[in-house]
Amino acid sequence: MNRTSAVRLATATLLAVGSATALSVPAIATAAAPYAASPADTESYPAELLQAAQRDLGLTAEQVTARLASDTRAGEVESAAKAAVGHAYAGSWINSATGRLVVAVTDAAKADAARAAGADVRRVAFSHQQLTGAKASLDGMAAPKAITSWRVDEQTNSVVVEVNRAQRDASAEAFIAQAKSVSPSVRVVEVAESPTTLYDTRGGDAYYIGSSRCSIGFAVTGGFVTAGHCGRSGNATTGYNRVSQGTFAGSSFPGNDYAWVRTNSNWTSRPWVNRYNGSNVTVTGSTSAAVGAAICRSGSTTGWHCGTVQAKNSTVNYPQGTVSGLTRTNACAEPGDSGGSWVAGSGYSQAQGVTSGGSGNCSSGGTTYFQPVGEILSAYGLSLTRG
Repeated sequence: MNRTSAVRLATATLLAVGSATALSVPAIATAAAPYAASPADTESYPAELLQAAQRDLGLTAEQVTARLASDTRAGEVESAAKAAVGHAYAGSWINSATGRLVVAVTDAAKADAARAAGADVRRVAFSHQQLTGAKASLDGMAAPKAITSWRVDEQTNSVVVEVNRAQRDASAEAFIAQAKSVSPSVRVVEVAESPTTLYDTRGGDAYYIGSSRCSIGFAVTGGFVTAGHCGRSGNATTGYNRVSQGTFAGSSFPGNDYAWVRTNSNWTSRPWVNRYNGSNVTVTGSTSAAVGAAICRSGSTTGWHCGTVQAKNSTVNYPQGTVSGLTRTNACAEPGDSGGSWVAGSGYSQAQGVTSGGSGNCSSGGTTYFQPVGEILSAYGLSLTRG
């Protein structure tokens, strides 16, 4: 942490790196739960879990607690039934219509043992051991691009191989033929899309505009906010991992120093700011801190540094032009920190703004300015991602 008095320089510098002009479940059935729960069971669920389940599963509060308790009991039934049927076990799942656990068996003589454990029973051809063995064989095969996944599907008693129908070619057919030769349990399902890896959009992390690097300010619905001098509308970005990330959807500099990037489906907006100590702070609002308040910032070059708010509505004369409405601090920053997050308040939970520029460095101390986040959100009609 560097806290210094203001360093007066005729012109402040922008803090981007690399730029010539700047430092640069599926719906769950709502039937009554088949497995009873005690009050102690339902009282133990965290409020956050209950709220998320109501939102995402479309259930009432009472249905959520009943369902969670039933699911817990189903897990206990599964363990008992699996032990009771032994090698005849062929998988299990919760019936979405009844809420009861179904246990598949290959030996009809084991059905009563599964029922005694509290499960419903289905007779099937392939044991769980046979299915997982077939899937393991597929794991050892080299898959072409068109093959998107393979898995054991207990409800259909099969090993499902998924193939992208638009990319299905000779190499895919060869893989499918080899897979089917492994086991008659293999079946093929065509899908419209191939899966991609997913990444989190988090304040303070690096992103790239060509060879230039800046820092994410705050995640918003559909993307993130950052500094305007980092890129112009239409510029493409890649993430900290150089994976395609998005495009500048709006940018203003000079005059202002703000922008926002619309991210693609690889990236998920999170209400986090990287504290660069292995943890995140969670953003819950954007109440502005007063002059004299403690404030901290996160950036991809220097990480996490703190200081105090010295003045609001400052006008800064950069070599590229004048920017007004900035907040001045005595927290340090360096090239590449541009666009990064500023937070204050209890638990550093209140978003303040994005790094614009400054003077000095994090060795000797410096002065840094940020663009208040409220103006950015208002300018583009954005909603801050909150925890």
